[in-house]
Amino acid sequence: MTDAPNPESTATLLSLLRQGDGSARERLVARYLPMLRRWAHGRLPMRARDLNDTSDLVQITLLSALKNLDRFESRHEGALLAYLRTTLLNAIRGEIRRVGRAGVVESLPEDVELSGAETQVPRLDSSQWLDYENALAKLPELKREAVLLRLEFGMSYAEIASALDRPSEAAASMMVSRALVELATHLE
Repeated sequence: MTDAPNPESTATLLSLLRQGDGSARERLVARYLPMLRRWAHGRLPMRARDLNDTSDLVQITLLSALKNLDRFESRHEGALLAYLRTTLLNAIRGEIRRVGRAGVVESLPEDVELSGAETQVPRLDSSQWLDYENALAKLPELKREAVLLRLEFGMSYAEIASALDRPSEAAASMMVSRALVELATHLE
């Protein structure tokens, strides 16, 4: 991730997209697709992969979400990324349910190591993940987005400050710290 500011804000691109500018859609996809792919890496269990892999699911979900932006209201730069993360998480859950109904065809053994798999954040088991998601849902929207941008998308404090309209990196750091403390209280 770079700390170079984007010349066009997400709000500007969304406005252009709503006015029918197809190139704005391409610029939004170029901006968010790599972040969403990194976030989704390893989240779709092997048993839920068939003809579609995680990368395909991310791309389909992103394009689908961009088609339905008339229901989305962007209050700041980080709001769209949080919306896309929720949409993608729901798509992953849908794939897992779909495979559960159809049954498992065949999968790799659990101990097979995937080459090139990079994990920045330790993976949680399903009960821990559910606890985390429930605690995250209890946070106010802005704090939830701060946590998501830092923990799940690995953004720097400078990037978070820009995305959430904070006056400085220090202000973004303080916001994330306070949000994490509040998140921890919901996890207890």
